[in-house]
Amino acid sequence: MQHRVTGNRRAAAPVFEASLCGPAKHQVVLGIDPSLRGTGYGVIRLARPHPQALVFGTIHCPAGWERSRCLVKIADTLRGIIRQHQPTVCVIEGLFYAQNLQTALIMGEARGASLVAAAEAGLEIYEVAPRKVKQAIVGYGAAQKLAVAKMVQRMLQLPAAPEPDAADALALALTQAQDQGRYSLRLPKRI
Repeated sequence: MQHRVTGNRRAAAPVFEASLCGPAKHQVVLGIDPSLRGTGYGVIRLARPHPQALVFGTIHCPAGWERSRCLVKIADTLRGIIRQHQPTVCVIEGLFYAQNLQTALIMGEARGASLVAAAEAGLEIYEVAPRKVKQAIVGYGAAQKLAVAKMVQRMLQLPAAPEPDAADALALALTQAQDQGRYSLRLPKRI
């Protein structure tokens, strides 16, 4: 009895062990909104009183470039961003079902180039559906791009709203930051 009272043995395990709460806590988060001609990226650092945007932008590829050249530029640019800012987790926009099969295939290629860059760096990679991102950031799953950009500007205290693709990428990173701060029974989809 004395050993049970004074010993180091725990009588019960905590209800929310780290392994049950979902992914590990990450301080630097990379968000990617893939597209062949305009892949958005955004890196945030979790901080108090609000997250800080470290870098964000859009990887533009001219319409005259071959798809393979665009894919190389996407992967190389993301590799450089990952090397410079050292994120530990990547959040990428989930696939949506486009009406045009050719468009869906091209989007998949850009997404693949982005995933390769993140996977090579050993990042944890999660996928979030576009509607869930809009719901988390704006509070409405069918919000317009301008509403997302304005809310991202407010949440990160940026001087101006980021361009749409970069705003979407920052919104993905912010969604991950919000999700890792909650106890959730539904874990994000890890890729």
